[in-house]
Amino acid sequence: MKRMNFYILIAIGLLSCGQDGDSTEEAEVTKILMTKTITIDQQIDGQMVSRSVRIQAPAIPDANIKYPLVFAFHGRGGNNNNWVNTLRQFTDTGSFIGIYPQGHLKSWNLGSEPSTADDVAFVNTLVETLLTYTNVDSENIFAIGSSNGAGMVNTLAAKTQHFKGIAPVASQLIASIDISLQTKPVSIFQVNGGQDAVIPIDGGERFGHSFFSAYESAQKWAVQFGCDETPTQTTIAGNASYVFSGCSDQAVVQYLRVENAGHNISGAYLQLWQHIWTFFSSL
Repeated sequence: MKRMNFYILIAIGLLSCGQDGDSTEEAEVTKILMTKTITIDQQIDGQMVSRSVRIQAPAIPDANIKYPLVFAFHGRGGNNNNWVNTLRQFTDTGSFIGIYPQGHLKSWNLGSEPSTADDVAFVNTLVETLLTYTNVDSENIFAIGSSNGAGMVNTLAAKTQHFKGIAPVASQLIASIDISLQTKPVSIFQVNGGQDAVIPIDGGERFGHSFFSAYESAQKWAVQFGCDETPTQTTIAGNASYVFSGCSDQAVVQYLRVENAGHNISGAYLQLWQHIWTFFSSL
């Protein structure tokens, strides 16, 4: 009888372990990405730095929906919190979940900025973290960057495989960003202000960088991805739009020159963010 009781206890113990395992597995399966701030620890100049990332999702995310992710990178001297209200019309309605990293020393390291952080490694770790959530659409990850942040998204498109499309706003490729090794076509929607007095739209030296012209920047991406050499030119609300089609893997490269805009393009072109999301969601 004692031996039988012993076997019964073992059976109960095994059943209990199995139930706990199922419970843990179920909890992992339903790991939902919600509005919050997370930190990514990174070694910078010999010190461990906790870098904040704002995440903006619908108030009550639907666990049955896999949401696209849209990263947004601020300009030099900027703050990731500014993206919350800028893109709230999309995150509140569930169009996508916004991912807003903070640049170290309020900048993204392109070579001559205050930060010396390895921002590509930082984003790689961040993406790995986000993909552990079950309501994330890993096939639809996009990135917007403004000014110095535009240089960052160009860098990410050149050096990583994460993004289906990027939107560099108020800046363009610089000579130090080598796109020649990128074999995965990425759709590009580049937007520049025709009256920009901060970043030289016609190319030149500024802030320690050598900028290509805005048009040449788009053209370089188009050549890299095997697009048609001659773009289709149209006018959108009085602004010149150049679309390089026929790219590999159905990618698209578009350059929009907002004629009356300076460096703050959204102030002159109020539909900017909607236009960018329309571009992304069409891919």
